[in-house]
Amino acid sequence: MTTTLFITRHGQTVWNTEKRMQGWKDSHLTEDGINQAISLGKRIEKIDIDYIYTSPTGRAYNTAEIVRGKRNIPIIVDNRIREINMGKWEGMTQIEIDNLYKEEFFNFWNAPQLYEPVGGESFIQVRERVSNFIEEITKKHEGKNILIVTHTIALKSIMSYIQHTPLERFWAPPYIHPTSLTVVKIQNENKEVIMYADASHIEDTKEIKAV
Repeated sequence: MTTTLFITRHGQTVWNTEKRMQGWKDSHLTEDGINQAISLGKRIEKIDIDYIYTSPTGRAYNTAEIVRGKRNIPIIVDNRIREINMGKWEGMTQIEIDNLYKEEFFNFWNAPQLYEPVGGESFIQVRERVSNFIEEITKKHEGKNILIVTHTIALKSIMSYIQHTPLERFWAPPYIHPTSLTVVKIQNENKEVIMYADASHIEDTKEIKAV
């Protein structure tokens, strides 16, 4: 039986627009973020989703609720798909971080294999926890359709695991727009990427480099 994963990032938040690093901290969805979630909900409303898994962070959980709409689909919280823990960087703007932690900030965006967190997690640690999550739910819900609502780095980590992408190419395109849609079909050990970060349901897809 084939298990299908529909994976998305939360809608745009206030901190996204301010280019603040969020990590495990939270920020409310903007009006655009809410509308993005509504648009994704309309896009997949005819797909029979069996379960929704979401990060516990408010911006992801709220996105999951909006996408679900009035459908009777259980929402399950799982800590393994929360965003990377950024330690001291959380709540700081990218300009502030660049001024204080120039080398690590450069590595974060340009050489993730060399990135050493300042009180948070490494990219490898995130990939390990999300890969454990994917392996568990695909076995637990074999043959089902599962919506996963997560975050940029967690989603990139899932795809890095599925596609066997080295950390050196972690930030390779596509860009993960808010509520963009990724679809992966899994049958036994075979993992087929049907769609990766498609944002055609969103009118404004201007890139804001922030997580």
